[in-house]
Amino acid sequence: MINGSLAPVKAVITDVRQESPGVKTFTIEPAGTFTMETHPMAKPGQFNMLGYPGVGEAPISFSVLPSGEGKKNKKDKKGKKIFGHTVRTAGRVTGFLSQFGRGDELFLRGPFGRGWPLEEVMGKHLLLITGGLGLAPLRPVIEMARSLAPIEVTLLHGARGPEDIIFKTEFARWQRVGAVKIGLTVDNPGQEQEIAGDIKIHSGLITELIRPLRIEPAQTIAFICGPEIMMRFSARELMLKGMSGSAIHVSVERRMKCGTGHCGHCQIGPWFTCKDGPVFAYDQLKGLPDVIL
Repeated sequence: MINGSLAPVKAVITDVRQESPGVKTFTIEPAGTFTMETHPMAKPGQFNMLGYPGVGEAPISFSVLPSGEGKKNKKDKKGKKIFGHTVRTAGRVTGFLSQFGRGDELFLRGPFGRGWPLEEVMGKHLLLITGGLGLAPLRPVIEMARSLAPIEVTLLHGARGPEDIIFKTEFARWQRVGAVKIGLTVDNPGQEQEIAGDIKIHSGLITELIRPLRIEPAQTIAFICGPEIMMRFSARELMLKGMSGSAIHVSVERRMKCGTGHCGHCQIGPWFTCKDGPVFAYDQLKGLPDVIL
């Protein structure tokens, strides 16, 4: 789905928050002629191309969207809205952006891609399974979960270690305001810890949190985001519980360059991640030779 601007637009960083070692959330406000009237509203699961002239661009999913975020994201006097991206320092572009602070300018194009199928959530058990930075593209879904009218929302999140868990300060609010059930686990074994006083951090793989779940396959929809190997085994665990691959949705990461499906860098079988994804039903990707799903 090509629905964003192809021309780079200048944006100003209004806030920077350190989430974990090497991971920051940048809140940005587009400048110039960028308004919600001239550019379509982004949806959870979509992404922007963020970058700087002479450095390059990187596809970064939205972790903060104006809708469902409360008063702090109302339109300003000029009719603009702020949004945010959570970025891990991993390459040339993200390494360059990691040095930016409040008041600095960057450039963006977007929004691009197909997001999470929110229209399928109503009346279902919504299961969110994330690993590492994979929680970021699902944060907007959590924020607007109540308005989607699910039966209940369960979040299972895994990270390398307790220090790598992002959005730590938000879990208690998600539980209280959104009635989200939360399970956390880390790969590195060690003493069990707690977040916000009542969410215990377990040690082990994310699949160990999935196995004890009681799932009604026909009444459950799952959104999964994280490393491909993690998504593969999470999806298989759900299918062993009777879920259909069409009810399991995954967000895949590829080296996207143009955002329009023309350059071919992000092709997966017959699909282009930037245009046909990044969110796909598991059935669409299962068994393709260039993914490990």
